[in-house]
Amino acid sequence: MYYNTPKPILIIIIMLIFYLTGYSQNEKPSSESINEYIDKKFEALDHRLDEIEKAVDDILWYQKAGDIAWIEKVYITGPPPAKVKDSTARGALNPIKFWTYVFIPKWINRNKKYPLLVLPHGGVHANFTTYYTHIIRELIAQGYIVVAPEYRGSTGYGKEFYEKIDYGGLEVEDNHSAKNWAIENLDPVDSNRVGAIGWSHGGLITLMTIFRYPNDYKAAFAGVPVSDLIMRLKYHGESYQKEFYADYHIGKTMQEDSMEYVKRSPVAHVENLRIPLLIHTNTNDDDVYVEEVEHLIQKLKEANKTFEYEIFQNAPGGHSFDRIDTKLAKQTRLKIYKFLAKFLNPPKPFKSLKDLENAGYK
Repeated sequence: MYYNTPKPILIIIIMLIFYLTGYSQNEKPSSESINEYIDKKFEALDHRLDEIEKAVDDILWYQKAGDIAWIEKVYITGPPPAKVKDSTARGALNPIKFWTYVFIPKWINRNKKYPLLVLPHGGVHANFTTYYTHIIRELIAQGYIVVAPEYRGSTGYGKEFYEKIDYGGLEVEDNHSAKNWAIENLDPVDSNRVGAIGWSHGGLITLMTIFRYPNDYKAAFAGVPVSDLIMRLKYHGESYQKEFYADYHIGKTMQEDSMEYVKRSPVAHVENLRIPLLIHTNTNDDDVYVEEVEHLIQKLKEANKTFEYEIFQNAPGGHSFDRIDTKLAKQTRLKIYKFLAKFLNPPKPFKSLKDLENAGYK
């Protein structure tokens, strides 16, 4: 927890912390209370550093995509928190407020309508960053309006928001709320051409969103999606499981309440698929194992659902194989865009890899 700080320096830091934060010289706290206190201070520091990192990355967005897109960050609402300490406290059950990125092509005709894509970020706790720069540039060039919600539990917004996490639960509602906000507030958005796209945990949110609201979306892509939460927690082990067992989150182990984990997994909701869906997975993915996605594919087939999928064989890049900048990654994204274009009809669909490269890379 202490980041391999040399012991003499750590002792000095501890003494300064206690001196500056009001511990009496006559007080002799136990080693346990010292450790707990320091842990809390480092936790607070972690969140503060996340906020700084987020602020810096927000500036980068304008440098990396501001030449082709109107970029805005809006503050919107989702459902009340999944857990509250005191439901009778004033405002305890108010809707959650969260930030959402908006990207609009600068060249659009404001008197016309354009397709919308909802793009949730991945990660148990993470946020939407300039990691997605080339994808955003490629989508903007085709004429998509994009919203990317920083749903509850995202990092960069402090401890309180971090601990509002509701994996596979109300974060899905936040994602859908971003879609509803865009339709209600952005005149160029065509409410009849809305798609969903996401990778990893963002793929889970995409799947859960279209399963929960099948009539509100026209097509979806799920890349290397988390598909079976129980399977995933088993192969990622105890340190990963603790994220879910925390009191502020699910608060129960899989053994204590397996159905709670089942209901947060896309494999349990395949019967609700009603729209065109494309799924990609990769055999050397060391984050979302191919067996987990194959389980989803199997369940969709058993439910007699019509969908498309591709299992890539040891594609370089592992979990990120189609989001990096290799030729294979770009070719794979071109497949994704051609699939979505069939149903969302963007005004400038890519026809070749050259189109994608010209759009995505300055």
